[in-house]
Amino acid sequence: MRALEDVETVGVVGAGTMGAGIAQVTSMAGYDVVMRDIERDYVEAGFDSIEDSLDRFVDKGTLDDDERQAVLDGITGTTDLADLADCDFVVEAAVENMDVKQDIFADLDEEVPDDVVLATNTSTLSITTIASATDRPEQVVGLHFMNPVPVMTGVEVVVGEKTDGGVVDFAHEFAEDLDKETWESDDKPGFVTNRILMPWLNEGIRAFDEGVASKEDIDKGMKLGTNVPMGPLELADHIGLDICLDASETLHEELGDRYKPAYLLKRKVDAGDLGKKTGEGFYSYE
Repeated sequence: MRALEDVETVGVVGAGTMGAGIAQVTSMAGYDVVMRDIERDYVEAGFDSIEDSLDRFVDKGTLDDDERQAVLDGITGTTDLADLADCDFVVEAAVENMDVKQDIFADLDEEVPDDVVLATNTSTLSITTIASATDRPEQVVGLHFMNPVPVMTGVEVVVGEKTDGGVVDFAHEFAEDLDKETWESDDKPGFVTNRILMPWLNEGIRAFDEGVASKEDIDKGMKLGTNVPMGPLELADHIGLDICLDASETLHEELGDRYKPAYLLKRKVDAGDLGKKTGEGFYSYE
């Protein structure tokens, strides 16, 4: 495997919310980035997201205009996975679907050199199963960024059954080079974060659905009572209700009824009210 000091170009597969955020912070850390998605419109939407995020940094005075432009100049967009062939490290941030991720990793295994580490940003799916699609399972690791990536300081490093210890160290070092803090989890369903977070979100949704309190009071009570920055309903909107449902269903399948998704969460997703990204969730957004 390549050492971190040998990494100059990082590939990011996926230009959605997570992929664009990972591409941004990686470029901000001084790496060249190749950001790939399956359609040009998705790539352009990723760049729009990055520009909006960088504008907020400029407005806050943490970046100047030249630094903002340098970050954008450091990212190349593509729809061709073969354009990642010269990357020294690749992070996958595609949709949370095992078949999709295995297909991507099988293709990456063919496209990038054998000594390149492949990371997945999955939040619930098995690293070991994803890695089984490759001939280098020892060089596959979980690198679970938190949303929004440019703001959140935490990254969860997830160790698959065959992940080499040196690759685990590499993952910690890379995240820390992006000015993030890391913690480590074994390859168990939901890892540390979502194993604990999803029941909390679902219980908050159930409490609202059952009339325990208004959504505002549920969120206010949790913020003031437990010192979290967002209550469960507000946070679910921020994450995306579809993402919360997907994660809850995966954990329900793996761990049983204590992870059963709240009925109201399913109803909201069926209605297309996915939270902040659609303008309507448990709350309404401009």
